[in-house]
Amino acid sequence: QVQLVESKGGLVQAGGSLRLSCAASGSIFSINAMGWYRQAPGKQRELVATITSGGSTNYADSVKGRLTISRDNAKNTVYLQMNSLKPEDTGVYYCNADLRRSYYSGTYHYWGQGTQVTVSS
Repeated sequence: QVQLVESKGGLVQAGGSLRLSCAASGSIFSINAMGWYRQAPGKQRELVATITSGGSTNYADSVKGRLTISRDNAKNTVYLQMNSLKPEDTGVYYCNADLRRSYYSGTYHYWGQGTQVTVSS
């Protein structure tokens, strides 16, 4: 069994900062890409940022320069440092990981339970 457990989000004023973390645990052989997605009320889930095991990153245009994704491979943990937050960053943030549970298994997509981030104006 694999679990992705996210840290608690929170309420922050516009212009403020918040850091999220997500730790993967359980039967894990290897983790390829990890990432963060978010879903605002009434909208579809959207990509925020991804990072490969080698450290290559990809960001949504709307967060470039403000949000930074990083990971600690030894801890199977991905982070999202969020600075200069805007009200439009409000939503439920989900982490995900593409991982293999054994040498013989394929790569599967796993999701965290989601954590609420609210940015007030």
